[in-house]
Order: sequence, then C-alpha cells, then structure tokens
Amino acid sequence: MLENNRPARLDELSLSSPLSLLVLAPHPDDFDAIGVTLKFFHQRGDTIHLVVLTTGASGVEDGFSGAHTAVEKAALREAEQAASCTFFGLPPERLSFLRLPPDEKGNPRLDAANHAAIRAQIAASQPDMVFMPHGNDSNVTHQRTYALFRAVALADNLDVWAVLNQDAKTVAMRTDLYMPFGADSAEWKAEMLRLHLSQHQRNLNTRGQGFDQRVLKINRQAGPAFKADYAELFELERFGASDK
Repeated sequence: MLENNRPARLDELSLSSPLSLLVLAPHPDDFDAIGVTLKFFHQRGDTIHLVVLTTGASGVEDGFSGAHTAVEKAALREAEQAASCTFFGLPPERLSFLRLPPDEKGNPRLDAANHAAIRAQIAASQPDMVFMPHGNDSNVTHQRTYALFRAVALADNLDVWAVLNQDAKTVAMRTDLYMPFGADSAEWKAEMLRLHLSQHQRNLNTRGQGFDQRVLKINRQAGPAFKADYAELFELERFGASDK
C-alpha cells in the first residue's frame, strides 16, 4: 500500500478498486469516529461491512430515553448506530451486531467462541482492509477488539491490512496514514455523531461537551501537522507475506 513515504495522505494513495473493507467496531459509535475516511471509500464504490462487537449498554445513563435494563440500553444504542448508518448511506444488510458476551467486568472475552465469531465475519467479508481502533488504548474493549482480530489473523495467516485509528483514549501510535478534512466535512461528521443521542447527552452531562465536540477535538488537534483543519489518523499493520 505504501512505499517509504509515511505518513501518507490517504486520499492520494494509488488503491485498487473495488476494495472490501471490514470495520470492527468495539462499540456502537466507533464507526462514526472515522466517518470521513469511510465516506471516502464509500464514494469510491468500495464495499464496507460494519460489525459491532458489543452492545455498549454500560455507556447509557440509567433512565435515558426510558432505558433501565441492559437489554433496553443495548436496543437503544443499536438503534442509534442504525440511524447513523442510514445517514452515512451504508446499506442495512452490511451492518451486523455480534453482541459478544462480556466477562465480569463488561469486556468481551478472549475465548474460543469470540475468536470464532470474528473469524466468521472475516470469512464472510473477505476484506482487503480491516479498520478498528488502535490496540494501545486505555479502553479495554478497544484493546480486546484488536487482540481478537490479531489472534485470528496470525492463526489463519490472513493476507490483509489492519488500519488502526486514533481514538480519544489512544495512548500512543505511529501515524502512517492521515485523512485531512475541512469545516464542511466536520459539520457532516458532527451531525452523524449527534445521532448517538445517549452518548451525546452523557458527554454533555459528564464532560461539559457534546459527543461530536469530543471526537472532533481529537481531529482538530491532529490537523495542523498536515496543514489541515482536521485529520483522522491511522497506523498500518500488515498481515500475510504478500503486498497489495
């Protein structure tokens, strides 16, 4: 994908077409965190498959929109993700919710069943690129999403690029790719992020800023290094021997 010119501007790469992309989202909203990049691929005509690993029920404040039980909160978050995907233009048949069972601390287990679930999604989508948050992250579910994928990729000798994105809780990462964008794309992304009403309200209540502001703050801080208003950042990890 790259020569030695890193970081590279993603929308100026020479990419084959069409590509198959798999997005492994730890929670219902991680897709939206890289919405501008995914929109670029969508407009190219590439096929995007979104797989949400967990319900994210613990991220809903008790009583929000009448939700009190874990089942009610999960349904709420999945409805929000479906709404944002409709806004994005992702066909509903390309959105899947795995609802991986959590351990006692609420994080997906690193067990055979969950590895099998990830393996099945990879087999179904045959991706050229797999997007997910970087594994060097303080969020345990983000860590385990990467760990589940990596274990399957190594065990099955997959020939694929992992594209690991910067997130609000990323500890450190190498920047191999960047996707710059301006005010119009930022407003589009903000509108999509605000469709996650439970997360938007929780961020307003606990952080004094909306979900859209929290995500775009990271992009805004990243932008100036690339002479842009905003940027989404990625680290690449190659699996398999051949290059694509």
